[in-house]
Amino acid sequence: MTDEKNQGTLWASAKTSELSPPYHPLIRELAAEKNLPEDSMKSLLTHLFSPEAEKDRQFLYENARKTANETFGNKVYLRGLIEFTNYCRNDCYYCGIRAGNKKASRYRLTREEILECCHEGHDLGLHTFVLQGGEDMAYSPQDVADLVSSIKATFPDCAVTLSIGERSHEDYLLWYEAGADRYLLRHETADEAHYHRLHPKNLSLKHRMDCLYDLKSIGYQTGAGFMVGSPGQTIDTLLEDLAFLKKLKPEMIGIGPFIPHKDTPFAREAAGSMTQTLVLLSILRLMHPKALLPSTTALSTIAENGRELGILAGGNVVMPNLSPGSVRKKYMLYNNKRSDGSEAAQHIDELARRFEAIGYTIDFGRGDAPSHTL
Repeated sequence: MTDEKNQGTLWASAKTSELSPPYHPLIRELAAEKNLPEDSMKSLLTHLFSPEAEKDRQFLYENARKTANETFGNKVYLRGLIEFTNYCRNDCYYCGIRAGNKKASRYRLTREEILECCHEGHDLGLHTFVLQGGEDMAYSPQDVADLVSSIKATFPDCAVTLSIGERSHEDYLLWYEAGADRYLLRHETADEAHYHRLHPKNLSLKHRMDCLYDLKSIGYQTGAGFMVGSPGQTIDTLLEDLAFLKKLKPEMIGIGPFIPHKDTPFAREAAGSMTQTLVLLSILRLMHPKALLPSTTALSTIAENGRELGILAGGNVVMPNLSPGSVRKKYMLYNNKRSDGSEAAQHIDELARRFEAIGYTIDFGRGDAPSHTL
């Protein structure tokens, strides 16, 4: 798919910039001040999303790389991803494992299967495990706590990240006390009207934000983020996302292009743009110099070299898939989601060669966010 065919409503919302080029001074200001006034940010985004802005985009990417290297060096941190359940109680309109998708082939991994994934990952050199799944109530809060404590006891040199949705403060605290280090909960959009365009009425943007602030208050390294090019997204909604993330100060920020799934209400919507995603990734790097920014599977799904492009735009994390081969294709959040080849943890050597070709080395350590950002 090409950006020209998939700009979607986000590009359609962009208005002619009121500022005159060159835009390099604005990019320098963003790098120095870690933010811009709203009108300047809007003008910069609008310009950088335009086809004629390639030279300015390259200048932006160069500044983002420099900023990332000043804190992290030329390292790419690895996290072993274990997608342990594709059951979910929610019915989000963009998601392939939504409760309403009766065509999904459902699965749950047992505690023993999850620990086997961790053993394989540890043998490969990984020191962070990301347990991701839908909001599956078949795993009780205590089940999750027991699983986390078992992983930490077996692999005391490793970090555990959870990504299992909106839960109570008590659940989050229980899992933190069991040893969970990080929690990923993408906010998806900080705009109330846009949130309801993407989610059913029983879900609340306020509740999702409250969950993120709960996670921060408990002490988790907390991750938020959004889709780029999701239906109804505009420049103004993106400005709200950037403002919310600046206020939240997450240790991790995950963004990726929206990709439709054939069995959702958004099946016929256009996919998000690679260019827009890379621009936003670089802007987030300049706004959050010490954050961990994944180069996501969605990027490599829409382009073979998507992960490399994400790193060159300021990203510094990748999550090779540790899930059993028998279930990887079942965790299909969007059409054609990649889970094999260089996406698979078993092919870390290939991943390392690909990053070495662009001047980066893989780091197998825990890769915690710098302590002064916590």
